[in-house]
Amino acid sequence: MQLVIGNKNYSSWSLRPWLLLRHFGVTFEEINIALFTDGYQQKLAQYSPTLRVPVLKDGESTIWDSLAICEYVSERYLQGSALPSKIQERALCRSYCSEMHSGFMAIRREMPMNCRARKRLEITAAAEAECRRVDQLFSDARAQFFGRGDYLFGEFSLADCLFAPIVMRFTTYGIELSKFSQEYVKTMLQNTALSVWIEDAQNESQILPDFELGVEISP
Repeated sequence: MQLVIGNKNYSSWSLRPWLLLRHFGVTFEEINIALFTDGYQQKLAQYSPTLRVPVLKDGESTIWDSLAICEYVSERYLQGSALPSKIQERALCRSYCSEMHSGFMAIRREMPMNCRARKRLEITAAAEAECRRVDQLFSDARAQFFGRGDYLFGEFSLADCLFAPIVMRFTTYGIELSKFSQEYVKTMLQNTALSVWIEDAQNESQILPDFELGVEISP
């Protein structure tokens, strides 16, 4: 099985299925393609029908789109355990995933993922409202499922994978959060798999100016 991903520092879509596979210890070959460099689309064409990342190649199957890959991995390799066991909670978890997958456009536009940076950034009212919505989602899930574990739905799930890039954005730009959300972000940053991703991102040398928004904060 091969997972084709982009730059770890910037590629939020790549992070999601990578985190799922790594967290649950599913064996896979990582194929990393540096995005927005000379010839990168030709390299992607070998794997991706959309010329985008991520793409999962598993035998004769090719799965693109981060959410589709995560659902496939959960069903094929994890016996569905990356989703809650109860049908109502599974539906709620999928609602979280779908809202993240299709929404929060202002956050995506104004707050690019940049794992190795700590920056100060002015955001619009639209982005601020979306940050507050994510804060509410984090707080609601943690309040409801806190007794089962430290992740959004207690045990680590697809929702944590889908929201991991938002966790990184909140960390990079110092977004103020409620107490429950702060605790959740701390839990995610302590996740072993996510820590490996962050370390790899910090070791990358490529700089993409379009993703380097904001003013660097001195350590």
